[in-house]
Amino acid sequence: MSGRAPRRTGRGFVAPALIWTLAFFMVPFAVMAAMSLATLDGRSLVWGLSADNYARILTTPYLRRAIAVSLEITAIVTVISVVLAYPLAWIIAFRVPERWQRLALVLAVLPFWTSYVVRSYSWLLVLAREGVVNQALIASGLIAEPLTLANTRTATVTGFVHFFVMLLTLTIYANLVQLSPNYRRAATDLGASAFQTFRHVILPLTLPGVVTGAFLTFVLCIGDYVTPQILGGNNELTVPQVIMVQLGRRADFPLASALSVVLMGIVTLAYLGSARWLRLDRL
Repeated sequence: MSGRAPRRTGRGFVAPALIWTLAFFMVPFAVMAAMSLATLDGRSLVWGLSADNYARILTTPYLRRAIAVSLEITAIVTVISVVLAYPLAWIIAFRVPERWQRLALVLAVLPFWTSYVVRSYSWLLVLAREGVVNQALIASGLIAEPLTLANTRTATVTGFVHFFVMLLTLTIYANLVQLSPNYRRAATDLGASAFQTFRHVILPLTLPGVVTGAFLTFVLCIGDYVTPQILGGNNELTVPQVIMVQLGRRADFPLASALSVVLMGIVTLAYLGSARWLRLDRL
């Protein structure tokens, strides 16, 4: 009896999370997966086990292009964010005095306190033909005519990087501050230079934080609709934009569901890859 009571107590604590996951993730995903196997007959939905929607994704150029664009933008954003976030996290962890680090972190997460839509429209104003960037370049004499920066992939990447650098900074900083100073001291005593200490000691020990932040960046970036819609316009459609087109303009719920399942599959592969790397890194 004494062993069963803790077991029942543990199940009681876990049950709310399981019920929440079942009700708001598993059941909707199952409905979406079933919908992706249905077809449209005019305006009527025909339930079945058809793979026509997935065949359309593979054979329709603009659908394949949307997947490629989403992957390209996500990869670019993830790499740039990691490259910018690591030095920022390093500076906060090792160069900012400890009594000021909390303030530095608060300043770093300020973008999270701003509405997502407001941030995107702010960047649209900054990158517009009459925006701050073009005016500064013209005033400095670097260009004679305004550059087309808004409604481009560059604008989309800029908006994403502005947000995700802060997210990655937090995950990397959390790893850096947990490192014992003795690791660096030992490496220095053994004759390692500052670069060698970073490459062979600090970087490998903080890679779990980098991988975790990169995965979060990947997931949030590839599934985002607002930033590409506002900053990228409709010049290059991403998968979330195509899904919204299918839902809002064509009412093609089966194809939208199939695209969502494909997007979920890409995220799952990214998770399995990052999880496998983290397991191998710990061996």
